[in-house]
Amino acid sequence: MNLLELFIIAIGLSMDAFAVAVCSGLTMRKATIKKSLIVGMYFGLFQAIMPLMGYMLATQFADKIIDFDHWIAFVLLCFIGGKMLVGSFKKEGCADRECPAKTCTDRECPGGERPNTKEASLKLAEMLPLALATSIDALAVGVSFAFLQVSIVPAVLSIGIITLALSMLGVKIGNIFGAKFKSKAELVGGIILVLMGIKILFEHMGIINF
Repeated sequence: MNLLELFIIAIGLSMDAFAVAVCSGLTMRKATIKKSLIVGMYFGLFQAIMPLMGYMLATQFADKIIDFDHWIAFVLLCFIGGKMLVGSFKKEGCADRECPAKTCTDRECPGGERPNTKEASLKLAEMLPLALATSIDALAVGVSFAFLQVSIVPAVLSIGIITLALSMLGVKIGNIFGAKFKSKAELVGGIILVLMGIKILFEHMGIINF
């Protein structure tokens, strides 16, 4: 797996964190660089740690299943990507947002001040569950990295840095534009991971070679 492929997978994995970051930015009165960086650090750190853990666990038995390791990578990536695709079509909004008007959309609350909207907390107790929830999929991808004999250091660094950057961007986008980009991010991430899974399988079957 080359650096471009790692970059593409990192983009796909970071889309869940991006979507949640959009929701966090949506509730903020002002998305400062400090707040954006805190959100980005939480998501980026866990997105880097989880694939490393999956990789370390899987390397213990990767040599025993080398004959069908590409099938495992294919199934894991397609499952994660498929789950993101399904989630992108759900009309569920942001879980941490409370709006006083049933008919409001995105940031359009009565009077424009959103007086009863709960601002997202950046404390450990609030951010840790979100960081864990958005990085569980990266654990499974780390398992596939072990089977594909991926160089894990550049892989986890790419995932962590890209997630950090996109999460910071997500906070700002959510604060300015609302939740319009949340489902689109999940859709793009799902498509990327499914396509990468198919590419890996086809390469091992000799159907494609690039």
